[in-house]
Amino acid sequence: MDAAKKQDMPPPGGYKKIPFARVPAKVYFSGWQMLGTYAAVTTVGLYVYYLNAKMIKREEIEMRSAENVIFPILIAERDREFLKQLRRNRDEEAKLMANVPGWEVGTWYGEPVFKTLPKDKLVSPSFNEFYAHTDWKALAKRAHIKLWS
Repeated sequence: MDAAKKQDMPPPGGYKKIPFARVPAKVYFSGWQMLGTYAAVTTVGLYVYYLNAKMIKREEIEMRSAENVIFPILIAERDREFLKQLRRNRDEEAKLMANVPGWEVGTWYGEPVFKTLPKDKLVSPSFNEFYAHTDWKALAKRAHIKLWS
């Protein structure tokens, strides 16, 4: 079986050329168009930022004004509650020491604690004196806040 051997040859006319040349990317925009688009987008963004910043500043001024208006009321309420607690402490002391002979509320067995101060002068109690007749949780919570502030 001697068949004629056929050699693999190129097609008639030869093979196609191998494309090796650089193919540039398709250009959608020119450089000037991209710069113009960037400038337009930046301008619009800055304008929107300006409007937003103006609105935020107006709201901050309004909130600051509201805080300035309500601040004296909050201070007055704080002072009022402070004086009410002092009254509750005195009432509790009077009830607690009712059976002790010679005990006057706000004194040490009839002797004023602060002898050089006028009688109508308010002496702020220490932290522990202020919370002497409250439950332990209120004292612990407030002491924790006081120590960290």
